Amino acid sequence: MTDDEQLFILDVDQDETVENLKALSEEKTRVPQLQQLLYNGIVMRNNEKLGALGVGDRDLIVMVFNSSSSNARFVASPNESGFSPDGSAVNPLAFQQQLRNYSNVMTELFQSDPELAQAILGNGLNMIQDISSTRNRQRGELWGQREEEMKAIDEIWAAAIDYNPEAFAKEVMVYVDMEVNSVPLKAIVSSAAQSTIISKSCAERCGLSKLIDTRYRGIARGVGQSEIIGRIHVAPIKIGKIFYPCSFTVLDSPNMEFLFGFDMLYKFQCTIDLKENVLRVGLGEVSVPFLTEDILSSLFDEKRYTKEVSSSGVQGPDFEAKVAKFVELGIEREQVIKALKASGGNEDLTAIFLLLGGY
Repeated sequence: MTDDEQLFILDVDQDETVENLKALSEEKTRVPQLQQLLYNGIVMRNNEKLGALGVGDRDLIVMVFNSSSSNARFVASPNESGFSPDGSAVNPLAFQQQLRNYSNVMTELFQSDPELAQAILGNGLNMIQDISSTRNRQRGELWGQREEEMKAIDEIWAAAIDYNPEAFAKEVMVYVDMEVNSVPLKAIVSSAAQSTIISKSCAERCGLSKLIDTRYRGIARGVGQSEIIGRIHVAPIKIGKIFYPCSFTVLDSPNMEFLFGFDMLYKFQCTIDLKENVLRVGLGEVSVPFLTEDILSSLFDEKRYTKEVSSSGVQGPDFEAKVAKFVELGIEREQVIKALKASGGNEDLTAIFLLLGGY
Protein backbone atom coordinates (compact mmCIF):
# COMPACT_ATOMS: atom_id res chain seq x y z
CA MET A 1 0.00 0.00 0.00
CA THR A 2 1.32 3.48 -0.90
CA ASP A 3 1.01 6.44 1.48
CA ASP A 4 -2.04 7.66 -0.48
CA GLU A 5 -3.73 4.27 0.14
CA GLN A 6 -3.25 2.85 -3.36
CA LEU A 7 -3.15 -0.94 -3.04
CA PHE A 8 -1.25 -3.32 -5.32
CA ILE A 9 -0.29 -6.97 -4.99
CA LEU A 10 3.14 -8.46 -5.63
CA ASP A 11 4.04 -12.16 -5.69
CA VAL A 12 7.53 -12.51 -4.22
CA ASP A 13 9.55 -15.26 -2.59
CA GLN A 14 10.37 -15.05 1.12
CA ASP A 15 14.08 -15.24 0.23
CA GLU A 16 13.87 -11.96 -1.70
CA THR A 17 15.61 -8.96 -0.19
CA VAL A 18 13.88 -5.69 0.60
CA GLU A 19 16.01 -4.02 -2.07
CA ASN A 20 14.60 -6.35 -4.74
CA LEU A 21 11.08 -5.74 -3.43
CA LYS A 22 11.64 -1.98 -3.86
CA ALA A 23 12.77 -2.58 -7.44
CA LEU A 24 9.61 -4.57 -8.17
CA SER A 25 7.54 -1.82 -6.50
CA GLU A 26 9.20 0.82 -8.70
CA GLU A 27 8.35 -1.16 -11.81
CA LYS A 28 4.75 -1.60 -10.68
CA THR A 29 4.06 1.95 -9.46
CA ARG A 30 6.76 4.06 -11.19
CA VAL A 31 7.81 5.27 -7.71
CA PRO A 32 11.62 5.48 -7.47
CA GLN A 33 13.54 3.34 -4.95
CA LEU A 34 14.04 6.37 -2.71
CA GLN A 35 10.80 5.29 -0.99
CA GLN A 36 10.93 3.39 2.33
CA LEU A 37 8.91 0.30 3.20
CA LEU A 38 7.29 -0.24 6.60
CA TYR A 39 6.20 -3.60 7.99
CA ASN A 40 4.21 -3.41 11.24
CA GLY A 41 5.48 0.16 11.62
CA ILE A 42 9.17 -0.85 11.38
CA VAL A 43 11.44 0.35 8.58
CA MET A 44 12.60 -2.52 6.36
CA ARG A 45 16.34 -2.40 5.57
CA ASN A 46 17.57 -3.09 2.03
CA ASN A 47 19.78 -6.08 2.93
CA GLU A 48 17.11 -7.87 4.99
CA LYS A 49 15.14 -10.80 3.61
CA LEU A 50 11.35 -10.87 3.73
CA GLY A 51 11.24 -14.23 5.47
CA ALA A 52 13.63 -13.06 8.19
CA LEU A 53 11.33 -10.10 8.85
CA GLY A 54 8.35 -12.41 9.27
CA VAL A 55 6.53 -11.24 6.12
CA GLY A 56 3.93 -13.84 5.16
CA ASP A 57 1.19 -14.43 2.63
CA ARG A 58 -1.30 -11.55 2.25
CA ASP A 59 0.67 -9.32 4.65
CA LEU A 60 0.44 -5.55 4.20
CA ILE A 61 3.58 -3.48 3.54
CA VAL A 62 3.33 0.31 3.55
CA MET A 63 5.35 2.44 1.09
CA VAL A 64 6.34 5.86 2.48
CA PHE A 65 8.01 8.55 0.37
CA ASN A 66 11.43 9.69 1.55
CA SER A 67 11.83 13.45 2.11
CA SER A 68 14.75 13.54 -0.33
CA SER A 69 12.76 11.95 -3.12
CA SER A 70 12.35 14.02 -6.24
CA ASN A 71 8.81 12.70 -6.40
CA ALA A 72 7.80 14.16 -3.03
CA ARG A 73 4.66 15.78 -4.23
CA PHE A 74 3.83 18.13 -1.41
CA VAL A 75 5.89 20.12 1.09
CA ALA A 76 3.97 22.29 3.51
CA SER A 77 5.09 25.72 4.60
CA PRO A 78 5.53 26.35 8.35
CA ASN A 79 2.30 28.38 8.55
CA GLU A 80 0.26 25.67 6.86
CA SER A 81 1.55 22.97 9.22
CA GLY A 82 0.88 24.91 12.43
CA PHE A 83 -1.66 24.10 15.14
CA SER A 84 -4.75 25.81 16.51
CA PRO A 85 -5.13 26.51 20.25
CA ASP A 86 -7.19 23.32 20.63
CA GLY A 87 -4.30 21.24 19.21
CA SER A 88 -5.86 20.52 15.82
CA ALA A 89 -3.92 21.28 12.63
CA VAL A 90 -4.52 24.63 10.90
CA ASN A 91 -4.25 22.81 7.58
CA PRO A 92 -4.82 19.08 8.25
CA LEU A 93 -3.97 18.11 4.64
CA ALA A 94 -0.64 19.95 4.82
CA PHE A 95 0.06 18.37 8.21
CA GLN A 96 -0.73 14.92 6.85
CA GLN A 97 1.43 15.27 3.74
CA GLN A 98 4.36 16.74 5.67
CA LEU A 99 4.46 13.80 8.08
CA ARG A 100 4.14 11.33 5.21
CA ASN A 101 7.25 12.82 3.65
CA TYR A 102 9.38 11.96 6.72
CA SER A 103 9.64 8.20 7.04
CA ASN A 104 11.74 8.32 10.23
CA VAL A 105 9.03 10.41 11.94
CA MET A 106 6.37 7.97 10.79
CA THR A 107 8.40 5.06 12.16
CA GLU A 108 8.59 6.69 15.59
CA LEU A 109 4.92 7.62 15.43
CA PHE A 110 3.95 3.98 14.80
CA GLN A 111 5.75 3.15 18.04
CA SER A 112 4.47 6.02 20.22
CA ASP A 113 0.97 6.65 18.82
CA PRO A 114 -0.20 3.93 16.37
CA GLU A 115 -3.71 5.39 16.20
CA LEU A 116 -2.48 8.76 14.92
CA ALA A 117 0.00 7.08 12.57
CA GLN A 118 -2.78 5.01 10.97
CA ALA A 119 -4.94 8.14 10.60
CA ILE A 120 -2.10 9.99 8.83
CA LEU A 121 -1.59 7.11 6.39
CA GLY A 122 -5.33 7.01 5.71
CA ASN A 123 -7.60 9.63 4.17
CA GLY A 124 -9.62 10.59 7.28
CA LEU A 125 -8.66 14.22 7.88
CA ASN A 126 -11.43 14.58 10.45
CA MET A 127 -9.93 11.66 12.40
CA ILE A 128 -6.52 13.41 12.37
CA GLN A 129 -8.14 16.55 13.77
CA ASP A 130 -10.04 14.63 16.46
CA ILE A 131 -6.97 12.68 17.59
CA SER A 132 -4.77 15.81 17.62
CA SER A 133 -7.33 17.70 19.72
CA THR A 134 -7.68 14.77 22.12
CA ARG A 135 -3.90 14.46 22.55
CA ASN A 136 -3.64 18.21 23.22
CA ARG A 137 -6.40 18.03 25.85
CA GLN A 138 -4.72 15.04 27.51
CA ARG A 139 -1.40 16.90 27.63
CA GLY A 140 -3.11 19.91 29.19
CA GLU A 141 -4.78 17.75 31.84
CA LEU A 142 -1.48 16.05 32.62
CA TRP A 143 0.34 19.38 32.99
CA GLY A 144 -2.47 20.71 35.19
CA GLN A 145 -2.27 17.63 37.39
CA ARG A 146 1.51 17.94 37.61
CA GLU A 147 1.25 21.63 38.57
CA GLU A 148 -1.17 20.76 41.37
CA GLU A 149 1.22 18.05 42.60
CA MET A 150 4.19 20.45 42.56
CA LYS A 151 2.14 23.07 44.39
CA ALA A 152 1.35 20.55 47.14
CA ILE A 153 5.02 19.46 47.31
CA ASP A 154 6.14 23.10 47.63
CA GLU A 155 3.66 23.68 50.48
CA ILE A 156 4.94 20.60 52.33
CA TRP A 157 8.55 21.72 51.73
CA ALA A 158 7.82 25.18 53.19
CA ALA A 159 6.16 23.63 56.24
CA ALA A 160 9.11 21.26 56.74
CA ILE A 161 11.55 24.20 56.66
CA ASP A 162 9.59 25.80 59.55
CA TYR A 163 8.76 22.75 61.67
CA ASN A 164 11.38 20.14 60.75
CA PRO A 165 14.56 22.02 59.72
CA GLU A 166 16.81 19.17 60.93
CA ALA A 167 15.69 17.14 57.91
CA PHE A 168 17.63 19.54 55.66
CA ALA A 169 20.86 19.48 57.66
CA LYS A 170 23.92 17.75 56.27
CA GLU A 171 23.93 14.12 57.37
CA VAL A 172 26.96 13.35 59.59
CA MET A 173 28.09 9.87 60.60
CA VAL A 174 28.97 9.16 64.22
CA TYR A 175 32.76 8.97 64.71
CA VAL A 176 34.74 8.23 67.88
CA ASP A 177 38.42 7.85 68.70
CA MET A 178 39.62 4.25 69.00
CA GLU A 179 42.88 2.35 68.74
CA VAL A 180 43.30 -0.85 66.77
CA ASN A 181 46.42 -2.79 67.72
CA SER A 182 47.73 0.45 69.32
CA VAL A 183 47.20 2.49 66.12
CA PRO A 184 44.88 5.52 66.61
CA LEU A 185 41.85 5.61 64.31
CA LYS A 186 38.71 7.65 63.73
CA ALA A 187 36.07 4.92 63.82
CA ILE A 188 32.59 5.11 62.36
CA VAL A 189 29.98 3.77 64.78
CA SER A 190 26.98 2.24 63.04
CA SER A 191 24.33 -0.12 64.38
CA ALA A 192 23.05 -0.50 60.80
CA ALA A 193 26.18 -2.41 59.74
CA GLN A 194 25.92 -6.10 60.58
CA SER A 195 29.67 -6.60 61.07
CA THR A 196 32.66 -4.62 62.27
CA ILE A 197 34.72 -3.74 59.19
CA ILE A 198 38.32 -2.79 58.58
CA SER A 199 39.75 -1.93 55.17
CA LYS A 200 42.67 -3.88 53.76
CA SER A 201 44.93 -0.79 53.76
CA CYS A 202 43.96 0.03 57.37
CA ALA A 203 44.68 -3.56 58.45
CA GLU A 204 48.13 -3.26 56.87
CA ARG A 205 48.75 0.05 58.63
CA CYS A 206 47.73 -1.51 61.95
CA GLY A 207 50.08 -4.47 61.42
CA LEU A 208 47.24 -6.98 61.11
CA SER A 209 47.63 -8.08 57.49
CA LYS A 210 49.30 -11.37 58.49
CA LEU A 211 46.27 -12.28 60.62
CA ILE A 212 43.77 -12.13 57.72
CA ASP A 213 42.09 -15.50 57.20
CA THR A 214 41.44 -15.54 53.45
CA ARG A 215 39.19 -18.61 53.73
CA TYR A 216 36.44 -16.13 54.56
CA ARG A 217 36.57 -14.41 51.17
CA GLY A 218 33.33 -13.29 49.59
CA ILE A 219 31.23 -10.32 48.52
CA ALA A 220 29.67 -7.79 50.90
CA ARG A 221 26.39 -6.50 49.50
CA GLY A 222 24.40 -3.53 50.73
CA VAL A 223 24.20 -0.15 49.02
CA GLY A 224 26.63 -1.32 46.36
CA GLN A 225 29.10 -4.13 47.01
CA SER A 226 32.72 -4.69 48.03
CA GLU A 227 35.07 -7.64 47.96
CA ILE A 228 35.61 -9.38 51.31
CA ILE A 229 39.34 -10.11 51.59
CA GLY A 230 38.94 -12.30 54.68
CA ARG A 231 38.50 -12.12 58.42
CA ILE A 232 40.65 -11.25 61.43
CA HIS A 233 39.37 -13.43 64.23
CA VAL A 234 40.72 -11.46 67.18
CA ALA A 235 42.77 -8.30 67.72
CA PRO A 236 42.85 -5.70 70.49
CA ILE A 237 40.93 -2.45 70.23
CA LYS A 238 41.11 0.33 72.78
CA ILE A 239 38.01 2.38 73.62
CA GLY A 240 38.72 5.07 76.14
CA LYS A 241 41.29 3.48 78.49
CA ILE A 242 40.09 -0.13 78.24
CA PHE A 243 41.16 -2.81 75.76
CA TYR A 244 38.62 -5.20 74.21
CA PRO A 245 39.08 -8.28 72.00
CA CYS A 246 37.48 -7.64 68.63
CA SER A 247 37.02 -9.49 65.35
CA PHE A 248 36.88 -7.78 61.94
CA THR A 249 35.68 -8.41 58.42
CA VAL A 250 38.36 -7.16 56.02
CA LEU A 251 37.09 -5.35 52.90
CA ASP A 252 38.84 -4.03 49.84
CA SER A 253 37.28 -0.62 50.46
CA PRO A 254 39.67 2.35 50.27
CA ASN A 255 36.93 4.89 51.09
CA MET A 256 36.30 3.58 54.60
CA GLU A 257 39.01 2.63 57.13
CA PHE A 258 37.22 1.25 60.18
CA LEU A 259 33.57 0.74 61.13
CA PHE A 260 32.48 -0.41 64.57
CA GLY A 261 29.39 -2.43 63.68
CA PHE A 262 26.41 -4.08 65.35
CA ASP A 263 28.20 -7.36 66.18
CA MET A 264 30.67 -5.64 68.52
CA LEU A 265 28.12 -3.09 69.77
CA TYR A 266 25.96 -6.02 70.85
CA LYS A 267 28.86 -8.05 72.28
CA PHE A 268 30.06 -5.22 74.50
CA GLN A 269 26.53 -3.96 75.30
CA CYS A 270 27.20 -0.50 73.90
CA THR A 271 24.79 2.44 73.96
CA ILE A 272 24.82 5.16 71.31
CA ASP A 273 23.68 8.13 73.41
CA LEU A 274 22.44 10.76 70.94
CA LYS A 275 21.36 13.10 73.75
CA GLU A 276 24.78 13.32 75.40
CA ASN A 277 26.66 12.60 72.14
CA VAL A 278 28.72 9.80 73.60
CA LEU A 279 29.31 6.08 73.04
CA ARG A 280 28.90 4.12 76.26
CA VAL A 281 30.40 0.64 76.61
CA GLY A 282 28.96 -1.99 78.96
CA LEU A 283 27.38 -0.58 82.10
CA GLY A 284 29.05 2.77 81.60
CA GLU A 285 32.60 1.84 82.55
CA VAL A 286 33.72 3.59 79.35
CA SER A 287 32.21 6.69 77.77
CA VAL A 288 33.83 8.30 74.72
CA PRO A 289 32.51 11.47 73.05
CA PHE A 290 31.51 11.71 69.41
CA LEU A 291 34.01 13.64 67.31
CA THR A 292 32.97 17.22 66.66
CA GLU A 293 32.34 18.67 63.23
CA ASP A 294 35.57 20.69 63.14
CA ILE A 295 37.65 17.55 63.82
CA LEU A 296 35.77 15.63 61.12
CA SER A 297 36.28 18.48 58.63
CA SER A 298 40.05 18.39 59.17
CA LEU A 299 39.96 14.60 58.86
CA PHE A 300 38.17 14.72 55.51
CA ASP A 301 40.49 17.49 54.27
CA GLU A 302 43.47 15.26 55.10
CA LYS A 303 41.91 12.34 53.23
CA ARG A 304 41.36 14.53 50.16
CA TYR A 305 44.98 15.67 50.36
CA THR A 306 46.16 12.05 50.58
CA LYS A 307 44.15 11.22 47.45
CA GLU A 308 45.79 14.11 45.62
CA VAL A 309 49.20 12.74 46.64
CA SER A 310 48.15 9.31 45.41
CA SER A 311 46.95 10.65 42.05
CA SER A 312 50.25 12.49 41.59
CA GLY A 313 52.03 9.14 41.43
CA VAL A 314 53.88 9.43 44.76
CA GLN A 315 51.76 6.97 46.71
CA GLY A 316 52.48 3.31 46.15
CA PRO A 317 51.48 0.09 47.89
CA ASP A 318 53.84 0.82 50.79
CA PHE A 319 53.07 4.53 51.12
CA GLU A 320 50.99 4.17 54.30
CA ALA A 321 53.72 1.99 55.85
CA LYS A 322 56.27 4.76 55.18
CA VAL A 323 53.96 7.34 56.73
CA ALA A 324 53.46 5.11 59.80
CA LYS A 325 57.23 4.81 60.35
CA PHE A 326 57.67 8.57 60.66
CA VAL A 327 54.42 9.08 62.61
CA GLU A 328 55.69 6.59 65.22
CA LEU A 329 58.65 8.94 65.76
CA GLY A 330 56.24 11.63 66.89
CA ILE A 331 56.08 13.62 63.63
CA GLU A 332 52.73 15.03 62.49
CA ARG A 333 51.11 12.91 59.79
CA GLU A 334 50.41 15.89 57.52
CA GLN A 335 54.08 16.93 57.67
CA VAL A 336 55.15 13.38 56.77
CA ILE A 337 52.81 13.25 53.77
CA LYS A 338 54.06 16.60 52.44
CA ALA A 339 57.72 15.55 52.87
CA LEU A 340 57.11 12.20 51.17
CA LYS A 341 55.45 13.98 48.27
CA ALA A 342 58.37 16.38 47.92
CA SER A 343 60.89 13.53 48.02
CA GLY A 344 59.01 11.38 45.54
CA GLY A 345 58.51 8.70 48.20
CA ASN A 346 62.22 8.38 49.06
CA GLU A 347 62.49 7.70 52.81
CA ASP A 348 66.05 9.01 53.18
CA LEU A 349 65.20 12.31 51.50
CA THR A 350 62.01 12.53 53.54
CA ALA A 351 64.01 12.21 56.75
CA ILE A 352 66.34 15.00 55.61
CA PHE A 353 63.40 17.26 54.67
CA LEU A 354 61.75 16.68 58.05
CA LEU A 355 65.04 17.28 59.85
CA LEU A 356 65.58 20.56 58.04
CA GLY A 357 62.01 21.64 58.81
CA GLY A 358 59.58 23.61 56.65
CA TYR A 359 56.99 20.83 56.40
